[in-house]
Amino acid sequence: MVMQPRVIHSGFFLVPRGTDEDLLILWRRYSHSLPLLAMAIFEEYDVIVVGAGHAGCEAAAAAANLGSKTLLVTMNMQTIAQMSCNPAMGGVAKGQIVREVDALGGYSGIVTDKTAIQFRMLNRSKGPAMWSPRAQSDRWRFAEEWRLMLEQTPNLDFWQDMVSSLIVEDGYARGVITSMGVSIRAKAVVLTNGTFLNGKIHIGEKNFGGGRTGEKAATGITEQLVELGFEAGRMKTGTPPRVDGRSLDYSKMEEQPGDENPEKFSYSDTTSPLKEQRSCFITYTNDTVHDILRTGFEKSPMYAGRIQGLGPRYCPSIEDKITRFAERNRHQIFVEPEGWNTVEVYVNGFSTSLPEDVQMKALRLIPGFENVKMFRPGYAIEYDYFPPVQLDSTLQTRLVKNLYFAGQINGTTGYEEAACQGLIAGINAHLSVREQAPFVLSRSDAYIGVLIDDLITKGTEEPYRMFTSRAEYRILLRQDNADLRLTPRAFELGLASKERMDRVNEKKLASDKIIKFLREQAISPEEANDFLVSRESSPLNQKVKLTSVLSRPGVSIWDLRDISSPTSDFLNSFRKEDIEQAEIQVKYEGYIQRESELADKMQRLDYVMLDEDLDYRKLASLSIEAKEKLSRQRPRSLGQASRISGISPADISVLMIYLGR
Repeated sequence: MVMQPRVIHSGFFLVPRGTDEDLLILWRRYSHSLPLLAMAIFEEYDVIVVGAGHAGCEAAAAAANLGSKTLLVTMNMQTIAQMSCNPAMGGVAKGQIVREVDALGGYSGIVTDKTAIQFRMLNRSKGPAMWSPRAQSDRWRFAEEWRLMLEQTPNLDFWQDMVSSLIVEDGYARGVITSMGVSIRAKAVVLTNGTFLNGKIHIGEKNFGGGRTGEKAATGITEQLVELGFEAGRMKTGTPPRVDGRSLDYSKMEEQPGDENPEKFSYSDTTSPLKEQRSCFITYTNDTVHDILRTGFEKSPMYAGRIQGLGPRYCPSIEDKITRFAERNRHQIFVEPEGWNTVEVYVNGFSTSLPEDVQMKALRLIPGFENVKMFRPGYAIEYDYFPPVQLDSTLQTRLVKNLYFAGQINGTTGYEEAACQGLIAGINAHLSVREQAPFVLSRSDAYIGVLIDDLITKGTEEPYRMFTSRAEYRILLRQDNADLRLTPRAFELGLASKERMDRVNEKKLASDKIIKFLREQAISPEEANDFLVSRESSPLNQKVKLTSVLSRPGVSIWDLRDISSPTSDFLNSFRKEDIEQAEIQVKYEGYIQRESELADKMQRLDYVMLDEDLDYRKLASLSIEAKEKLSRQRPRSLGQASRISGISPADISVLMIYLGR
């Protein structure tokens, strides 16, 4: 009997179309074998995304918006885009990534803007390469908004279940099998499992399986991938206690308000800057707090050796801080509200896996926390990851075609790092299904390109976090110009709308007009000298162009507006972002040109392709380390080879000679 399927979720069972008698016959025949029944229910998808964290959400949205029929499989529909750690997006280098995701047509920037409770532009006192947007988010609204946006995305379906294994045929990913025995076929699969692969939660001497507090771990996938030849490892991360804000004394803390004139993440017109904000607060630990924490070290899973995975170097637990920085008698604690209408507070800087009683005793010795009530203790979580040198630049695995990894499965940490990987994996899964050229960003294109190149060439043995120092071309990869850099690429793909592209063109045209005005308009000594002297800058002897004055340290374009009436009249018709873009282009013109030339020179190596089957061991002049690493990582280009740790300039010269260059 052959019947057309009808997807109706009824408890744990899917019911096909037919009469009641037909259904009874089917139930008796196949109730013992759900996979057989499921094969008649699901049509083949283009892309299946496993996991609905930040990577999974961006991957699913990208693939679906590009036109692929996409299925997002998650263990719990109620925890889509859950902020498992701190309720914030952005920060140093991370804010640049969120802007880049938005410029490429991703959703993270829009969701953040719609659910923010505070916005700050970090590092304003430094150069524009260091300016980094950060928003404090309403944790529940953030997850809700993500789900609402996904539910309104065409071509995207959902399925609540745990994926226990992959369908792999002839070296290609062909779908997934769930814990309920449901087989779902697809042309490409994206794994974004977060901390759920064989996850284990540690609190003091207790440990239990789990991918997040209150949620079970995912099993089966690691074991299957290892059997297929993948290398796997273990990593660790942690989270601090959540406490009751009503029990805190904020008068003993330093208030940290948002910016007076807050900006936003998304370049689109669909969001607006905050009109009202909530403050965060800062307090500090002390020697007494540290002494109490030390009493729990013998029960600490980290010091007792129960945790084998390495934790994030740049976001250490409070135990790590007082051990590694023993000379310090205090550490900063950021007190962060979790939303507009909740009393729950995130204790940023107090990540710990010590016993609950030790956590509570130590917390109550922190100024402002004397009467604190805890909602839940901090904990550490250990999970499986796959060293990312097993991927190519599209985030496709090298062992199994049309299988993509994104997020913490690649050894990264942070919502932003996960989101951008999900976006790139989703785009490339779609392109692979359509047999179209892959989408790859270089190190001079985006922080996203830096992140992916670091992962696939250098790998990581500890949770990878993005910093501005990882990028060679920071002055090119600013947060203010991500739309100018990337939206044209996204528009070509079909991921950015025409409205987005029009807005980018308007911004470029406007900034060009402002630069032209600054280069042509002169300013006299009478107009400028009082101001220049007040800024301890040399006075003018004659009229000069505005660009000459603007190029001086300590002079901004807003200063020129205040001292020059023609400038003020001219700038009044432009948006703030257009004016700032022009100012940066003028003030840092030399640096920008120098970095662009360097990037072009280095990028030439990326166009020199290496044969995938090249036998490096036969090249006698290569160092032994180079032979081993090149044979293992199989770089696709000379540029990629040059960035592998341990590959020397001499080794690159050998390869160039071999290639006849």
